Amino acid sequence: MAASSTLVSSAAGRYATALFELAGEADALERTEADMEALGQALEASDDLRALLSTPIYTRDEQGRAMAAVVEAMGLSALVANLAGLMAAKGRLFMLGEVIGIFAALMAEHRGEVTAEVTAARALSEAQQAALASTLKAAIGREVKLSLTVDAEIIGGLVVKVGSKMIDTSIRSKLAALQNAMREVG
Repeated sequence: MAASSTLVSSAAGRYATALFELAGEADALERTEADMEALGQALEASDDLRALLSTPIYTRDEQGRAMAAVVEAMGLSALVANLAGLMAAKGRLFMLGEVIGIFAALMAEHRGEVTAEVTAARALSEAQQAALASTLKAAIGREVKLSLTVDAEIIGGLVVKVGSKMIDTSIRSKLAALQNAMREVG
């Protein structure tokens, strides 16, 4: 809960919390979550959209009109449209990605989920993902959502981060430990 309160105390956290509360009051949490995820994907996919949000050459009014057009074209809810408009008016669109991330964390907390960041040497099959999620759920006692990354440099095994805990079973880590042990001996 301490990490959660730290997130919420930031400016982006206040925007995300306000959206979360308004969506809860309107019984629109799932729709708002889907809209925020879609907006996050658009932000990730578009260099132009990221430039619009982070480049100071655009006025607040230009940013607001552009975001209104994006929101309308995507068919996003009025809550998300109002958030984007408010952030544009206040000159805070540069933190939209952070707001999206914090909103996702608030939704996960609301559902009692925890996110595990998993790095594997190769893509995991659906069965492997299900088994890993089940094992982590048994260990943590909460629903686990996996955030998967592939990094061939770990050679094999997994690196799993849940909150402040990390489990590193990668071959790269084991080789590094062996190399350090050999240095100490010789």
